[in-house]
Amino acid sequence: MQKRRLGHTDLSIAPLVLGGNVFGWTADEKTSFDLLDRFAEAGFNAVDTADAYSRWAPGNKGGESETIIGNWMKSRGNRDRIVVITKVGSDMGQGRRDLSAAYIEKAVDQSLKRLQTDVIDLYLSHWPDPATPYEETLGAYQRLLEKGKIRYPGGSNLDAGQLRAALDVASLRGLPRYEVLQPEYNLYDRSSLDGALLDLCKAEGLGVITYFSLAKGFLSGKYRGKADLGQSERGEDVAEYLNERGMRILSALDAAAGRHSAKQAEVALAWIMARPGITAPIASATTSAQMDSLIRAASLKLSADDIAALDRASA
Repeated sequence: MQKRRLGHTDLSIAPLVLGGNVFGWTADEKTSFDLLDRFAEAGFNAVDTADAYSRWAPGNKGGESETIIGNWMKSRGNRDRIVVITKVGSDMGQGRRDLSAAYIEKAVDQSLKRLQTDVIDLYLSHWPDPATPYEETLGAYQRLLEKGKIRYPGGSNLDAGQLRAALDVASLRGLPRYEVLQPEYNLYDRSSLDGALLDLCKAEGLGVITYFSLAKGFLSGKYRGKADLGQSERGEDVAEYLNERGMRILSALDAAAGRHSAKQAEVALAWIMARPGITAPIASATTSAQMDSLIRAASLKLSADDIAALDRASA
């Protein structure tokens, strides 16, 4: 499989990243192992998680996803073949989003223990923390780099102004900069990345891996009306997409999927993979059929006409 270099790092990843947000939530450990096995056997190599996954599920406290991924890598002996992406800064019980140096230096050790590894390949600031200066956060990452606990830092959920400020502080203070951005992006949710933020990532050579790449499942095409929302635990989150624009996007996906004998989700992911400046979308699966669909998406080549039609529908 053709790998893509992740920004200016020396990490090369397949054109689709597996989302670990479902591990320990809607996928138990056995199911998660099966999904991870299928993903790796197909030649994919990057898995995205966070210390907070899946704290929102009843009975969970956070760290469940990292624990499952760590158990899987240890049982398969494949840590050297997996690009591990995790995140820090979400509320894990401390009462706020926290990117202070003291918190990061404690949290990274907990993530390393759960992942059963000595180093995290890509460590992302999960959310902006207005209470902590960029210099403090980046200084913490510098110390983690020096200790060999992480390979590269990155950011998630930053707007163009925040990313520019973080990059400027890194340059001015001689600190490590964010090398990768993880924004929300899909055919429906385009406005926060398209434009100034994506232009900045291109100009600075940042890798970009997108989350909610299927708009919380809406772009799978299985949600066409309110009666469909009960199909999954995440169904209620899809209600916001059930409008005229959402239906227009689904219609364009239906047409492209028909032309390629593909699933709507495969087309939606292939559209992101074809976007200039984006390294790879993140997508998750809870069944083998969904995993097989993700795998097929990576080899789906959309025509210029397909992409133009999807662009028009989602404008």
